[in-house]
Amino acid sequence: MKRALLVIDVQEEYVSGKLPVTYPPESLENILLAIDMANANEIPVILVQHTSLASAAETFLKGTPGWELLQEVSGRPYDYLVEKNLPGSFTGTDLESWLRRKNIDTITITGYMSQMCCDTTARQAFHRGFNVEFLSDAIGTLNMGNYAGEVTGEELHRAVLVTQAMRFSKVLDTEDWIDGLR
Repeated sequence: MKRALLVIDVQEEYVSGKLPVTYPPESLENILLAIDMANANEIPVILVQHTSLASAAETFLKGTPGWELLQEVSGRPYDYLVEKNLPGSFTGTDLESWLRRKNIDTITITGYMSQMCCDTTARQAFHRGFNVEFLSDAIGTLNMGNYAGEVTGEELHRAVLVTQAMRFSKVLDTEDWIDGLR
C-alpha cells in the first residue's frame, strides 16, 4: 500500500470567516497531527485549496484573507498543492495524474467540509479505483440550514461517516490511522 494524505480546504474561511467549522472541535488539531505523522513516515502530503470562480461569490475568492490556507498547514512541509474550483478535488485538476505517477493507491482524507469537499473527493477517489481512508476526527463541518431544513454539525458529520463506511472509505480516527502506520 502506498498512500498520500490529502488536506482539503483548510483555509482561513473555516476558522475566521463566515463558515467557522465547529464539529468535531478537535478537527484542526488532528489535521495538523496527521500532516506531521505523514511527513515523519514519508507519506506525500497534498494540500488542496478551494477557489471560487464567480466574482459575486462571498467566500474563497482568490487573494482574499478567507481564501488563504491556514499558516499552521501551509507552513508545514508538503509535496503538492492542488487548486480546485468545485467540491471534488479530482474535477478539473491534475490530482489523479500526480497520484498515478507516484504509484499511490490509497488516499487518506482530512480537511473541510465533511459533507461537501471531503465526501465528494472520497467518492471520486473510490470511483477511480483508489483505496480511501477517511479520518473521522480530522474532518469537520458546522451546523447547516437552508430551505430544505436544518441539521447540527454533529448530525451531519455522523451521517457522512456512516455513508462513507457503507462503501466508499475505511473510516477511522487519527489515532488508529497513526497506529496503522507503525
